[in-house]
Amino acid sequence: MKIQESAENYLETILILHKKKTHVRSIDIANEMGFSKPSVSEQMKKFRENGYINVDGNGYITLTDKGIDVAEKVYERHEMIAQVLMGLGVDEETAYQDSCRIEHVLSDTTFSCIKQYYLLNKK
Repeated sequence: MKIQESAENYLETILILHKKKTHVRSIDIANEMGFSKPSVSEQMKKFRENGYINVDGNGYITLTDKGIDVAEKVYERHEMIAQVLMGLGVDEETAYQDSCRIEHVLSDTTFSCIKQYYLLNKK
């Protein structure tokens, strides 16, 4: 199932927050993404219902295997594309901003070719 770009961004944000801190709550996601708490809570409910996250009794959010698969795929694309753009001379801030947009529209085939090229040619 293909999920929307905004959903991919939420899952990637949860993954990144988990890399920074042990526990992640809706308020952390809202603060990180600049969204309202009610908007984030609504999305978290959808993710729970569709098996992308678990929420424990303390409100701590963890990604399920399904959620991790999506989040890691998006995160890898984000990082790899940013590195390629910086390698071409794009400044870091612009590279990450552009990467965030590009990561959602590339086909798996195109991303695979970009990744292979980058890994073979990085210095």
